[in-house]
Amino acid sequence: MISPLLPTYARVNMAFERGEGAVAYTSDGEAYLDFGAGIAVNSLGHAHPHLVEALTEQAQKIWHTSNLYQIPAGQQLAERLTGASFADTVFFTNSGAEAMECMIKMARKYHYARGDKDRYRIITFEGAFHGRTLATIAAGGQEKYLEGFGPKVEGFDQVPFADHDAVKAVIGDQTAAILIEPVQGEGGIRPVPAKCLRGLRELADEHGILLLFDEIQCGMGRTGKLFAHEWAGIAPDIMAVAKAIGGGFPLGACLATSEAAQGMTAGTHGSTYGGNPLAMACGNAVLDVMLEDGFLEAVRDKALLLQQKLARLKDEHPKIIEDVRGSGLMIGIKCRIANTELLQACLKQKLLTIAAGDNVVRLLPPLIVNSEQIDDAISRIDKACQSLSSDATENAASG
Repeated sequence: MISPLLPTYARVNMAFERGEGAVAYTSDGEAYLDFGAGIAVNSLGHAHPHLVEALTEQAQKIWHTSNLYQIPAGQQLAERLTGASFADTVFFTNSGAEAMECMIKMARKYHYARGDKDRYRIITFEGAFHGRTLATIAAGGQEKYLEGFGPKVEGFDQVPFADHDAVKAVIGDQTAAILIEPVQGEGGIRPVPAKCLRGLRELADEHGILLLFDEIQCGMGRTGKLFAHEWAGIAPDIMAVAKAIGGGFPLGACLATSEAAQGMTAGTHGSTYGGNPLAMACGNAVLDVMLEDGFLEAVRDKALLLQQKLARLKDEHPKIIEDVRGSGLMIGIKCRIANTELLQACLKQKLLTIAAGDNVVRLLPPLIVNSEQIDDAISRIDKACQSLSSDATENAASG
C-alpha cells in the first residue's frame, strides 16, 4: 500500500516547526544547529527579519498576476542581478531545474538563431548534478538518476571531471556549449580549479561555443563572492542560479549575456509562476542583505575560521576524516568510514549535515552563521568523531 505522500524520499523521522538564524526547532522543542540550510537554500538562516517583513508586506498586497502583465519588482530584481554580474538579461523560474532547462534551451537556440541548426550538443562532467527533469538527469549522466526513465535525452557528451584534454577531444561540429558547476555540490563538494575554468572559457571562445555555469548550489554568496566563478576571474555566457536566491522561497533564475540570449524571443519560453510578486519580494530582500557592505567579506572570514578548525579535526581524527575540501561556506568532509555513519553521529549531537557523493558529508551553514556557532558545530563534529572512534574500538575488542 503506497503512502498518500509519494515515497521518493528516505526522510529522517523528525519534523521542524520553527527556526531562528542557524538553529531549527523540532515540533517537540528540540534545538538543532543547522549546517545544512535546507541544502544551501536558507542563505539568511531561518526567519530572517528582513525576509519575513518583505514576504509579509507583499502577501498583504498581491501574490500572483502571471507574466501576462508587468511585474515591477521583477524588473527591479533583474536590474540588480545584471548590475552585480556579467549578465544583461534574466529569466525567473521556480526552481534550479527550471533554470537549467532555460539555460539548455537558450544555448541551443543561440546557435539555431545564427543558422547553425545542427549545434545542440552540450559537454558535461562526471559527478555533476543538474536537476531531476529528463534533460537535467541526462546532463548529469548519473545512472542512479537515469535508471528506469526510458531512453536518455539526446545531446549530452560527458567527460571526466575537470579534464581539459577530454573536453578538447570531444568538441565537434555539433557542440553548442560546455556546462559545468564551478563547485560540484551533490558530486562531493569538488571545486573546479580556477585554471580549468579559465581554460574552458578559452576553449569556448576558440570554438565559437557557449560556456554555461550551474551555480544553483555554489552561487549567491556561498563561496564568499556573489558567484563562485568570480574567483577565477572569468565569466560564463549563461548561468543558472536558485536555492539561496530566494532565501527559502522557491525561486530560480537564468542569467545571460545579450549575445547568448539572442534567440529567446517572445513566445520561445515561459512560466506561469516564474517571477511572481511573492518570489520577487523575497529575491529583492535577499539581495538587500547580500549586497550590503561587508556581508561577503564576513562570509569569507567565517569560512576561513570553519576550514581552519576542520583541518584540526582532520588531524585529530585521521581514521574518520580523510580530507576537508570546498570553497567558502560550502565544505565537504570526505570520510574514511561510510559518510552516513558520520552524518548520523552528527545528528545525535543535534547537528544537521547533508550527505553527498564521493563519500562526503556536506556542511552548508547559513551565510549569517556566527563564530560561536561555528565553534559549537566543531565541538559537535568532534564529539561525533569520538563516538565513532569509540564504537570502532569496542567492536574490534568484542570481535
